[in-house]
Amino acid sequence: MERKLYIEAEGGTIAALLRRPAAEGCPLVILMHGFMSNKGLEPLKSIAKALEEVGIASLSMDFDGHGESYGRFRDMTVPKEIEDARRVYEYASKLPWVKGISFLGHSQGAVVAGMLAGTLGKDKVDCLVQLAPAAVLKDDALDGVLMGRKYDPQNPPETLWVLFHKVGKGYFLAAQTLPIYDTSALYEGPVLLVHGREDKIVPLRYSERYDSLYKDSRLIVLDGEGHLMRRCRAQITATSTDFIKQRYGL
Repeated sequence: MERKLYIEAEGGTIAALLRRPAAEGCPLVILMHGFMSNKGLEPLKSIAKALEEVGIASLSMDFDGHGESYGRFRDMTVPKEIEDARRVYEYASKLPWVKGISFLGHSQGAVVAGMLAGTLGKDKVDCLVQLAPAAVLKDDALDGVLMGRKYDPQNPPETLWVLFHKVGKGYFLAAQTLPIYDTSALYEGPVLLVHGREDKIVPLRYSERYDSLYKDSRLIVLDGEGHLMRRCRAQITATSTDFIKQRYGL
């Protein structure tokens, strides 16, 4: 069963897509997309379908400025995305049929998932999956570069065109001070990290650092895989689904 939801947030309405098995009660995974992506794209689309097939619900959300959610892309920041994800978590936690909540994120969405999991803790987030977590975004903001576009990090432009999108000054300033690893490392539940060895956008060392900080984590490195996770998609889908399935004893 699949249906659209609209969840109220501080800045406006968050669009989300719920996939729910026929079971009366089941776990739910909140899926968080990456920079310039949305709730209906891969690799999250395949993972949502696979989760449903094994009896696990999913809630895929559009962050502010993305997809069908509120706001302009130029006003998007990672702290705003964390707050969006928190609102979705609060909504999901009140659903009477939900028997536990986990997070799965890709790229920037994986950074959001990790930081929110660290804030909420293992009593509220049962497990965490991070696909190519883009912690590089902080270093890039400090260096004054975003996807090949350069700028003055001490005085970022009001907007910067990147792949047909305007990225706002607030994004760069917020990224420069994000406590990505410090916050994420507070999460003590089980974590699965998946990263492509050929990822040119987020080097493997960023997942390796996450893996060194978590208390209960596993890092899977995929040879020949890039950031968009197209080549090994079936393996990524199966590995992520199995990890969450085992967490719930299904």
